[in-house]
Amino acid sequence: MAIPDKMKAVVLMGKNQLEVKEMPTPRPGPQDVLVKVEATAVCGSDVALIEEPWEAQPPYGSFIIGHEYAGTIAAVGDTVDELQVGDRVAVEASLGCGRCRNCRLGNYTACLNYGNLKRGHRANGFTTNGGFAQYALNHINTVHKIPDSIEFNEAALITNLGCVLYGFQTTGGYVVGDNVAVIGPGPLGLVSVGVARALCAKKIFLSGTRNSRLEMGKKMGADRLVNVKNEDAVQVVRDETDGIGADLVIESSGSDQGIQTAIEMSKRMGKILLVGYPEKPVSANFSTMGSRNIHIFSIRGEGWANCSRAVSMLSQGRISLKQLATHSFPLDQIDEAFKTFVERIGGAVKVIVHPNA
Repeated sequence: MAIPDKMKAVVLMGKNQLEVKEMPTPRPGPQDVLVKVEATAVCGSDVALIEEPWEAQPPYGSFIIGHEYAGTIAAVGDTVDELQVGDRVAVEASLGCGRCRNCRLGNYTACLNYGNLKRGHRANGFTTNGGFAQYALNHINTVHKIPDSIEFNEAALITNLGCVLYGFQTTGGYVVGDNVAVIGPGPLGLVSVGVARALCAKKIFLSGTRNSRLEMGKKMGADRLVNVKNEDAVQVVRDETDGIGADLVIESSGSDQGIQTAIEMSKRMGKILLVGYPEKPVSANFSTMGSRNIHIFSIRGEGWANCSRAVSMLSQGRISLKQLATHSFPLDQIDEAFKTFVERIGGAVKVIVHPNA
């Protein structure tokens, strides 16, 4: 596969300043692969780091953003024999250093050397260049081969599924027979519904404010939709679980009231998983949480090899993410792509950019 010396890429030039520039095409090191990027999804994390710099972020003018992407192997490093040129792959963002205590325990998304390139940590689209480009460099440990049955638009969302699976695993696994309540029908909330259904939850509640998103959640497997403009979501969950509450509450709204609502929805000794986070500090009744022995969990990234599990679920048809990819744009229309995502134009859920279109 012929690889050009230069490529088009979206570079963060300053706060809220994106520019499509010509950049040198990276070359793989011994343990790297070069991915010809076919689809990159806009994520809320992208929006956040555009607005304010994140920890260990590369300097403005050189940083290529984007961490949810998929494509085709264009070149491999000298030691790479697991993949070959032409293989279709999805990626995950995080490569742990492999030497800190967290990484050695398998918790590479919580690497204690975060941002330290000399010690081997990488987080594409956060601390190293990412996938809003025609080509992207990945360590072999961060790529997952995908079958032809998974389209690139869907493959770009594998990190969303991996993140949710990581959350379910963190809470202790098993959902069979449990009542699950999901707060907020954003991308991760909708994926959470799909995972809960695939894991045979007893009843799945989905609450939010937009009927179009709620209906999408129904297609993903939600049993009871609650528009909080018309109904009290906490009361609905309690009434329809015989006053007990949900076994697992997934807070994906990131709203000021989300954590408190989750506490009120939870049964005694229930579990709360945070996959959405408020922008500012919030208050919640942790006394209630303590007295009712409710456990709360949070996650970052898609750790513990859950992207490979995501590939397996998609390839077996246990879940589909296709309907989440609502809008597509070429790389040159990156500003329009972000505007569509942020303003939810046309009911946008996930916006996909095609760098090589």
